[in-house]
Amino acid sequence: MADEIEEKRRYFRVNDTINLLHKVVDKKNFDAASHVCNDVLSNCSLASALDVLAQEARMLGPRLERRDPEMFEYLKILDTKINLIAQALNAQTDSFSEHDTREVSLSATGLAFSNETPIAVGEILELRMLLTSCMAVIVAYARVVQCKDISQDNPLRPFAICVEYINLTEDNRELLIKHVIKKQLQQLRDKNES
Repeated sequence: MADEIEEKRRYFRVNDTINLLHKVVDKKNFDAASHVCNDVLSNCSLASALDVLAQEARMLGPRLERRDPEMFEYLKILDTKINLIAQALNAQTDSFSEHDTREVSLSATGLAFSNETPIAVGEILELRMLLTSCMAVIVAYARVVQCKDISQDNPLRPFAICVEYINLTEDNRELLIKHVIKKQLQQLRDKNES
């Protein structure tokens, strides 16, 4: 138990907004390892992927606008052109959609998120997480370690679900670590510039 706690403390944790889908999987037949899908469009629509990138761009925009206003205006025009093309092409159905965007607490050992319904401790979940830092979808498996009522703070998603990854490959753990570090650096820069 002490080793487990020490392992969890080795990794940074960051609050982030990601696209997240989850489903309960059968424990009896479970032995799947995590994997990464670099073909983001097979997991989400073009509009959803562009929306995630737009969120990233909105965080970088104010700094760029202060540094180089003309470049910022040019990039806004390019962004508008890309969005128009995406609207013209967007005939496919969403796997990820706007309502799958969630505030999470993310680390290389686990994840916490709010949910509409409770999930029993011990259940195994398949998680699909769209990470903007690498524009890839990580399919990870996790065990629910805690489910608590947070209805006073969040009436729309009244349950906090905490999970720890199982069968996470080292490559996927590295991707998560890189994503968390990038987010922390971005949050520190934003805080220093405020």
